[in-house]
Amino acid sequence: MNTGNLLLQAQNIHKTYTGKTEPVEVLTGADLEIHENDLTAIVGASGSGKSTLLHILGGLDRPDRGSIYFRNADLAQMNDEELAKFRNLNIGFVFQFHHLLPEFTALENVFMPGLIAGKPMNQIRDRAGYLLDQTGLSNRMDHRPSELSGGEQQRVAVARALMNEPEILMADEPTGNLDERNTEKLLSVLLEMKQKERTGIVLITHDHRIAEIAPNIYELKKGTLQPVTLQNS
Repeated sequence: MNTGNLLLQAQNIHKTYTGKTEPVEVLTGADLEIHENDLTAIVGASGSGKSTLLHILGGLDRPDRGSIYFRNADLAQMNDEELAKFRNLNIGFVFQFHHLLPEFTALENVFMPGLIAGKPMNQIRDRAGYLLDQTGLSNRMDHRPSELSGGEQQRVAVARALMNEPEILMADEPTGNLDERNTEKLLSVLLEMKQKERTGIVLITHDHRIAEIAPNIYELKKGTLQPVTLQNS
């Protein structure tokens, strides 16, 4: 189900890595379209290339062949500096490991992307506080990561990813280290923030049950993406 104008388009994406004995083809012609406010899940076996694809879609890596367009911007034509600025302003990332800075509080971790973007400090603090409140962490703002549970740390990571109001959030196995209760809480937060922020989400997961929260599901298999139709749909 597409909910808006075309936001991101990936065409014929190829990626090969150098293996110990021979090259390993990870992506062999993957195609994907993401529309505004879409929620898209990508499933696949371990080692199928899901994270590689996400990194390419988000501009963290470059394909060997193929094109990535974000609205009218051709990511292949950007140099590394331009691509870094583009990512900071347009794309949020949440990974399996939260990657929070241990010496900073939750609030400081969340407003870091705003600092990098050069936004005014009062605006940054207000935005970070709002996001932590919306993710259920208003009473944990001054706590450092070591003082937070795993689920709380991931919710801080979600708030940080939304700091610069990105049009799309790339989530790579965000529940991979969480128990069932915290998994449900994080998915609920993601869905709530998607609705409030009008942010599209690409969710990478190996768990088909988690993928079922998404209207659009694809399986990455043999280097290409195939639509998945739920049996009860």
